[in-house]
Amino acid sequence: IANDATNDALVKMAVSHAQAGADFVAPSDMMDGRVLRLRQGLDAAGFHNVGIMSYSAKYASAFYGPFRDALDSAPKVADVEVPKDKKTYQMDYANRIEAIKEALMDVEEGADMVMVKPGIAYLDIVREVKNAVNVPVTVFHVSGEYAMIKAAAERGWLDHDKIMMEQLMCIKRAGASLISTYFAKEAAIILNK
Repeated sequence: IANDATNDALVKMAVSHAQAGADFVAPSDMMDGRVLRLRQGLDAAGFHNVGIMSYSAKYASAFYGPFRDALDSAPKVADVEVPKDKKTYQMDYANRIEAIKEALMDVEEGADMVMVKPGIAYLDIVREVKNAVNVPVTVFHVSGEYAMIKAAAERGWLDHDKIMMEQLMCIKRAGASLISTYFAKEAAIILNK
């Protein structure tokens, strides 16, 4: 993975999004030094008030499977050797300490929010990050987490609405200030009843 070239591309995309009116940018990457480069690039372009939500603890997880399958986004380039998976730049799910270090570093570089991804299997990480940083912690409740509930509910193994709300509440209880989830509309309907 070409870290610096990727950061250059991320800065260009962030500035482009800011020019289009984005209040926040949230590149789904794990490049070293990206937050500082994004902050510098946005500031240089006059976008001092555009926030950065950093994917600080993005784990190399099988929970992304349904999303990657839908987009056919497994790493591949014709006639070029590429990693067979994203473990070269996403975190090992056995590693707890790196998540804290990355979140702290991202805040130091200028992140306005930090993210833990996936959610439900990483509630210990959510809590540790929440305890370590002074910015909001966000959690991405990912496609595999969504698909497991949908599949189990279709088979009658779980009560869809109850397990959905339980998982989202557990993420909040662990310390999330914001939850990104494929259940957003369904959860909003229940919360507004």
